[in-house]
Amino acid sequence: MGLVSHHDAYADLEPRSVWQYFAEIAAIPRPSKHEERVRAYVREVAQRQGFGVREDQVGNLVIEVPPTEGRGSEPVTVLQAHLDMVCEKNAASRHDFTHDGMRLIVDGDSSSEERIVRADGTTLGADNGIGVALALAAATSRDVIHGPLDLLFTVDEEEGMCGAKALSAAFFRGRRLLNLDSEEEGTLYIGCAGGCDLNLTWTLDAVPLLHNAEVCRVSITGLRGGHSGVDIHEGRGNAIKLLARTLLREDRHSLQLMDVSGGSKRNAIPREATAVFASSAGSHEMLRKAGADVTLEAMGESFEPDVAVRIERVRTDATPVGIGASDTERVLAALASLPSGVLGMHPKVAGLVETSNNISTIMAKAQGSHIVIDLGMLPRSSSASRMRDSLDQLGALGRLTGAKVSTGNAYPGWSPDPDSPTLAICRRVHQQLFGVEPKIASIHAGLECGIIGERVGNMDMVSLGPTIRGAHSPNERVYVPSVERTWRYLVALLMALVQPAATS
Repeated sequence: MGLVSHHDAYADLEPRSVWQYFAEIAAIPRPSKHEERVRAYVREVAQRQGFGVREDQVGNLVIEVPPTEGRGSEPVTVLQAHLDMVCEKNAASRHDFTHDGMRLIVDGDSSSEERIVRADGTTLGADNGIGVALALAAATSRDVIHGPLDLLFTVDEEEGMCGAKALSAAFFRGRRLLNLDSEEEGTLYIGCAGGCDLNLTWTLDAVPLLHNAEVCRVSITGLRGGHSGVDIHEGRGNAIKLLARTLLREDRHSLQLMDVSGGSKRNAIPREATAVFASSAGSHEMLRKAGADVTLEAMGESFEPDVAVRIERVRTDATPVGIGASDTERVLAALASLPSGVLGMHPKVAGLVETSNNISTIMAKAQGSHIVIDLGMLPRSSSASRMRDSLDQLGALGRLTGAKVSTGNAYPGWSPDPDSPTLAICRRVHQQLFGVEPKIASIHAGLECGIIGERVGNMDMVSLGPTIRGAHSPNERVYVPSVERTWRYLVALLMALVQPAATS
């Protein structure tokens, strides 16, 4: 199998309609906050079918799909997915997410030998393009029996769930919702974690470098990265934490940080980070040894086979500056002290992460006579009190090192309802179709269901979807057989929702 264009990627994949929609969506650039082109595509599909289209003030869309003949008296079912995608790429990739569509590869999974679809050096956008494709295929396929449908397509999910936060109860008709943004076939999600952006900002004096200082760059590359919610329990390496660990092996009393950057998305575990610093003569050789040690540690701790810690000398301009040694030590102390990973497991649900934090991004920029360092984090929790406690803890650590602390983009969790009538139908159909009970779970990630439930009220919701691995990283891949089974399940489920007696 090899690289194929988006026109051919779905040619021999089933179900044909789902893959055709997905390939067409994948060809459209759709970063968060820039969904204009994919919204236009969805409107065009709906208008070709004669469906009603509504758009709210932030760009969320509702497609009103009439019922199959004879099913007009049934309650409205909402099929919900988000239009934007996480835009992550390998360092060597020249992909421009604002102009380029995804280059799809139909491949084989190295462990299971199942067919997968992935992208060429970038995130794929199956999160949540495959959910949009499933919804459009269900609405437009003549052989799918369903009651009245509202296809709810939200915007800006990946950078704060801003689309869902703007929803009103009057925007769509249904109060029974199937969210198509889950990534584990055979699992029905009925709860999720809430989250909140947390930022630490240091504004530090820019000072001349020490006399005869040696300037070096430390680069961390090759980590797996991944979704800061669903992959956080795997203990994957965090490039920003490894960067700090490497620098702390140096003589802290002479180290002057000149520049630092790492990570690119709040909800992605950072795969790469780099820092430029000045130190006393001989630091290059000392840090080469430290880099080799940290590389081996990362391989052993989090099984990162491709991690690389590189140290190189760099040339500087005529008047280089950095922050002072004491300020550098304070920032590195913060990076060492701030937790990143699982903070607590759910006390009653085995294997479920309750609370976590992801150190997501770091960036330095010059501002007049200062260097400003911004550190972004995303703590999550399914417990409101644990979330408050985490924000207090992380903020206190920041303030102790002189940082300004700010928060934003908070969103609620979704409290599970095991007695949901929609869940009961979903379980029954899964058992009849596949011969096994589905797993019922909550997810340690943000689903829009929590916000929709809070904004709209009285919602009966279940989340489902095909198996996707490596979301929020260039390793993202969706499993072709899982998409086919999820499609069959969705078709059977839509029929059961209008014919519950036929499946009992």
